[in-house]
Amino acid sequence: MSRIGRSPIAIPEGVEVTVDKNLVTVKGKLGQLQEQIHPNIKVSIKESTDSEDNNSGATGSGKFVLVERPNELKLNKSLHGLSRTLIANMIIGVTEGYKKELQINGVGYRAQKQGSKLNLTLGFSHPVIMEDTEDVKTSVPQPNQIFVEGINKQKVGQYAAEIRAKRPPEPYKGKGVKYIDEHIIRKEGKSGAKSA
Repeated sequence: MSRIGRSPIAIPEGVEVTVDKNLVTVKGKLGQLQEQIHPNIKVSIKESTDSEDNNSGATGSGKFVLVERPNELKLNKSLHGLSRTLIANMIIGVTEGYKKELQINGVGYRAQKQGSKLNLTLGFSHPVIMEDTEDVKTSVPQPNQIFVEGINKQKVGQYAAEIRAKRPPEPYKGKGVKYIDEHIIRKEGKSGAKSA
């Protein structure tokens, strides 16, 4: 992870990054995110010169975020890469946002949007109701499709995983809720009188 940690993060146009005692705040057109970085890791904002631009890929406002570790301890090495990735994800979140796509397979299985509620019919005797949060919104372009969107990568991923967990895809017919790019390993059903 150290190679990831060492590479600077370019701050794009229209994004404001502030560091206050390792509390990193990122503001952009889609909103604001905050992350408390481990005290062992030093986060600073630098102005890039032309020579640094060529090496680091820092563009836009000419500023970039630099993440540094104090020594080569295993803990600090792992925190270094993690901290850099968290800050990079925040910058992407406030500029582009994150989106997860889910697909529902199965006869009679479907999703409906009712205000801020997601109503799932998944073969149970009752509908499954899930509520959107402030950070994460869902949309249903088609009855068998769900989009989960937000600026916080972790929360979008977590909410999508919670929806999928309501009826994970089964391996025989593939019925259930799956990610759009997920491949389900299918099993053959039991056949006739074959002996083991």
